Amino acid sequence: MAEHKLVDGVKVILSDAEIAQRQADENAWNAGAFDRSLASLRAKRNLLLASSDYTVLQDSPLTSVKKSEWMTYRTGLRNLTQGLTTVEQVNAVAFPLKPQN
Repeated sequence: MAEHKLVDGVKVILSDAEIAQRQADENAWNAGAFDRSLASLRAKRNLLLASSDYTVLQDSPLTSVKKSEWMTYRTGLRNLTQGLTTVEQVNAVAFPLKPQN
């Protein structure tokens, strides 16, 4: 079956060059799926790290036990992306639980 596009509301059959370009564009998009998923995961992770920076500062009001809990949490966040090789793995990542203050 021929592929079509609309030009000024008129259905027009795509040329072989247009079909090849559409397929190349689709392949490029699909090839970048892992990179886009990983970038999204890293962005979420980075926000969580930034929002918990205060917990590990020297002048933080937290006890040493609580600081240790937060350091463990933050290490878990930093390690989230290790070993991920597929979009499915990225989508299945479980974030560590944030310690209670």
